[in-house]
Amino acid sequence: MSGTTKTIRVSESLHAQIKAHNREGETLSETLERLVGAPLLRELAGILSDNDAEAFREAIAESHRDHDEEIEEMLDRME
Repeated sequence: MSGTTKTIRVSESLHAQIKAHNREGETLSETLERLVGAPLLRELAGILSDNDAEAFREAIAESHRDHDEEIEEMLDRME
């Protein structure tokens, strides 16, 4: 699960249905991810080599730096 969370309202009956599918030690969010077919992070563990994982981390960090620069440039143009 990503670091961002959202709160959703569901009926009591739907909550009970989701909870009925809940596996031991599984959060409701993990149950919903499993039921809708989204992979769980623990299912992805070990798929990437350490080198590939580091390359992904660097690409993400570079993307964040680029995004920050774009925002700064936009703010400078607004002044």
